[in-house]
Amino acid sequence: MRYRILGGTGIEVSAHCLGTMMFGAVGNPDHEECVRIMHAALDHGINFVDTADMYSAGESETIVGKALKGRRDDVVLATKVHFQMGEGRNRSGNSRRWIVRAVEDSLRRLDTDWIDLYQVHRPDQSTDVEETLSVLGDLVRAGKIRAFGCSTFPAEEIAEAHHVAERRALPRFRTEQPPYSILARGIEGGVLPVARRYGMGVLTWSPLASGFLSGKYRLGGAIDLTSGRAALTPARFDPAIPGNIAKLEAVEQLVELADSIGCTLPELAVAFPPAHPAVTSVIIGPRTMEQLEALVKGAGLVLDDATLDRIDEIVEPGRNLYHPDGAWKSPALTDVGQRRRVLADRSAG
Repeated sequence: MRYRILGGTGIEVSAHCLGTMMFGAVGNPDHEECVRIMHAALDHGINFVDTADMYSAGESETIVGKALKGRRDDVVLATKVHFQMGEGRNRSGNSRRWIVRAVEDSLRRLDTDWIDLYQVHRPDQSTDVEETLSVLGDLVRAGKIRAFGCSTFPAEEIAEAHHVAERRALPRFRTEQPPYSILARGIEGGVLPVARRYGMGVLTWSPLASGFLSGKYRLGGAIDLTSGRAALTPARFDPAIPGNIAKLEAVEQLVELADSIGCTLPELAVAFPPAHPAVTSVIIGPRTMEQLEALVKGAGLVLDDATLDRIDEIVEPGRNLYHPDGAWKSPALTDVGQRRRVLADRSAG
C-alpha cells in the first residue's frame, strides 16, 4: 500500500481509504462482521477510515468506534457533518450552532477524543462560509479535530472558501472529497485543478460509479430494477431509457480493456482515480469481506499510458456519462425561482 501526505497537513494516509457508508442498517447490519472488515483493511495496510454522522443515522460511527478500540493511534479517522440528524430544526447544515453539537455527538459515537479530518459534507446556501470556517478553526484549537475539509463542493465554492479564509485570516479547507470514476470525470476540468492550486488533499468516492463498474450491469443483459441501487434510482439503470445505453456501451468497452491487461473491471475502476496527480486517496466502500478482498487485490495495479489513453477514448476527459448519486446540485439550477424572472419582468422592452 502506498502512502501520501494529506493536503500539506503532514498526515500520512494510505492511497486507499476504507469508506464505511455500508456499515449499519443501510448496508451490513452485522456489527461484528463490519469490525472484522475494518480490521482486515487495517491489516492490508489501509490506515485511513472515512465515515459520516448520517451513515445509517450514526450507526456507522458507532461500529467504527468499536473497531478502533486498541488501534486508534494507527488510524487516520475522518467523519462528516451537514445532513439532517433526527427530527426538529437546527439539526443539520453548516452553522456554528449545529457543528458544535454534531462534533460532540460524533466523538461520543466514535468513542474517541479527537477526529483527524472533519469534513463539511455538502455546501449550505443558508450559512456564510465564514461562519463555518470560523467554528471549524475553533474546534482545531480546542483539540477536538486535527484538520478539516469539504466534500462534494463545486470548484467555485472551494475557491470562494479559500478567498474568504485569506481575507478573514481564518483556517482553510485542507481537503476535498468529490465523486470520481471513469464514468464521472466532470471534476477533472474544475475541482481537481482548483484543489491542486490550493494544495488540498483529495479523497475521491464512488470509483465503481454506483455499481456500473462492478460488472453487474451489462449491455443486453437482464437488469433487476427492484433491488440494490437500481431499485433506489431506476431511471439511472433502466436500459429502456436512451441515456443509459451510453453508460452500458462504455462498460462493454471497459470490460474488453480490463480483459486485455489481465484484470477485472472493478480493479480497473479502482486503479483509475489514483493515476490523477491531484488524487491523494481513493475511498473503497465494501459491504462484505469478499468485496474488500476483491477491491484491495487491485491496489498494486498500474495503468500505463496506453491504458489511460484508451480510457480517454472511451470516456472523454472532463465528461460525466452520468451525474453521480448524491452529488451536490446548485440551487441556481434546481430552483426554478433562481432561473426565471417574475412573468411581468421577463421582456426586454
